[in-house]
Amino acid sequence: MGKLIVLEGTDGSGKSTQFQRLRQRLTDRGTPFKDLVFPRYSQPSSALIRMYLDGQFGTHPSDVNGYAASAFFAVDRYASYKQDWGRWYDDGGLVLSDRYTTSNAVHQASKMPPEDRPGFLEWLYDFEYCRLGLPRPDLVVYLDVPTGHTAQLMQRRERDTNTSADIHEQDLSYLSVCRETGRAAARFYGWTVIDCVRDGAMRSIEDIHEEIFAKVAKELEE
Repeated sequence: MGKLIVLEGTDGSGKSTQFQRLRQRLTDRGTPFKDLVFPRYSQPSSALIRMYLDGQFGTHPSDVNGYAASAFFAVDRYASYKQDWGRWYDDGGLVLSDRYTTSNAVHQASKMPPEDRPGFLEWLYDFEYCRLGLPRPDLVVYLDVPTGHTAQLMQRRERDTNTSADIHEQDLSYLSVCRETGRAAARFYGWTVIDCVRDGAMRSIEDIHEEIFAKVAKELEE
């Protein structure tokens, strides 16, 4: 089998920027890979995801329970695996993914009481990796940002890109719980956590990138 490396993190943590930097770094090194970004909003397999995030099933994240919402996202991943990258991976190729099953672990477990989250995380692992047969990541790099910084970063992103937040991003109390749940999921699954804030301030993009790349390079050597 190949290698699957996933970049995950809190909303506003700069996942997309860091994912692009990682892609460019590996390209410059001549390392062949396929890259994925989830959800795949332009594909038919994401129809239920788009309806959910647009608020068509309810305007609050909790209006759709975590198991149902997880299925929406899992179907999109399954279609992607079958259509786009499964053979490459099975033949030993490297795959980089911006989000993955990991996002369900963060966002959907957050809808549940803390005592119910371990059971959900076990179910999610079995559902996507065992029942659906999706590959398990070899490395998950989780970018962690405190919620106060997250809100500022997302507001800046909305101004810069002239976009609106989805139902997850509009709810700061939900984002706070997601941050707590994300760190718990990282411990549960053994993800690699990178703290993006140091001494009360965001670290530079380059500083974070260098730490990410060190983790990725080590994984690729194994």
